[in-house]
Amino acid sequence: MSDKKDDVTREELHFRRIDMRGWRRSDGLFEVEGQVVDRKPHAFKSPSGPKVTPANEPIHDMGVKLIFDENMLVHDVVAFTTSAPYADCFAAGNTLQKIKGLYISGGWSREVRERLGGAQSCTHLMQLLIPLGTTAFQSLSMVRIDRPDALKADGRPVKVDSCYAYAAERGVVMHRWPAFYTGSTEMKAVKGQVTTSGKPL
Repeated sequence: MSDKKDDVTREELHFRRIDMRGWRRSDGLFEVEGQVVDRKPHAFKSPSGPKVTPANEPIHDMGVKLIFDENMLVHDVVAFTTSAPYADCFAAGNTLQKIKGLYISGGWSREVRERLGGAQSCTHLMQLLIPLGTTAFQSLSMVRIDRPDALKADGRPVKVDSCYAYAAERGVVMHRWPAFYTGSTEMKAVKGQVTTSGKPL
């Protein structure tokens, strides 16, 4: 392989930023918020409408807030839109009320798509709601850190095989749930390693 680097240049065509944050509220509930901002480095006119958005101004600037309790039950949904390409977009937030009363749990993404997909709601707002589910779980991680592990009916921790790092043959399971570890005996030789916090991996 040649060490010579190609002189490749890039022209920016689009900028998108997605931010997600979570809070504990003073009323005992929790809140997560997602916001998406789209910009272009040149003036943009949608082929489907008369609005012209100047260069570097937001084409989309919209977001969603989910208010939920410790059991992950959604109490309220609030959408906000400060910039959108079409006038009709500003009313789309009202459709998110279909999410109220849902639990943020397994099947969350499917439920959101079924209730809000297609012409039922705004695609951008719906797409924010899906990762807001995992943001909600991450936000409650410190609240739940000292709780016993969630177990399946057979006693197997729910987290085992739930993602790459929690695969039964990997080190995290070997250290945290050795009874459910299925990896190589060589890995067991490093059992006892700890994180920088001093806690088992």
